[in-house]
Amino acid sequence: MNICTASMRDSCCHIINGTIPDFSPKYAFIDWDIDDEARTSYLPRMKTDIILQSDTRRLVIETKYYGKTMRTNYDRQMFISGHLYQIYAYVKNIDKKTTGNVAGVLLYAKTDETITPDDDLNIGGNRISLKTLDLNREWKGIKGQLDSLCEWLNLAKGT
Repeated sequence: MNICTASMRDSCCHIINGTIPDFSPKYAFIDWDIDDEARTSYLPRMKTDIILQSDTRRLVIETKYYGKTMRTNYDRQMFISGHLYQIYAYVKNIDKKTTGNVAGVLLYAKTDETITPDDDLNIGGNRISLKTLDLNREWKGIKGQLDSLCEWLNLAKGT
């Protein structure tokens, strides 16, 4: 993780903790959902940037700070596959019983690109979101963007 990504993660934790204290943002290591625990020594460690948790749901937020938030392949704009695979692996290894109560967000710092991620997908029974955070906005706008990320968790509190 580079210094910009770490700074963005720390800023998001601070903002979320100050505005939505019920969810206690933290990072966490994720265990692989594997039958043979002895073989895990060869697997890379999975460490999230931020996890928020309500009584029944968890939201994994992976922050990204890159010059480009999308990639081009044969003149077609698309999400960066490695980032999508990463958040998908985190979500699926946390949601071992496939309850759908774990969601993931790839949160990118806004760039000058004309097309930036702003999508909510259901992949394999779990919500995966790709969002862009405009750090050049006024504080109220940044807070609003982060609050909207937590809406999924807030909905769970009412159920």
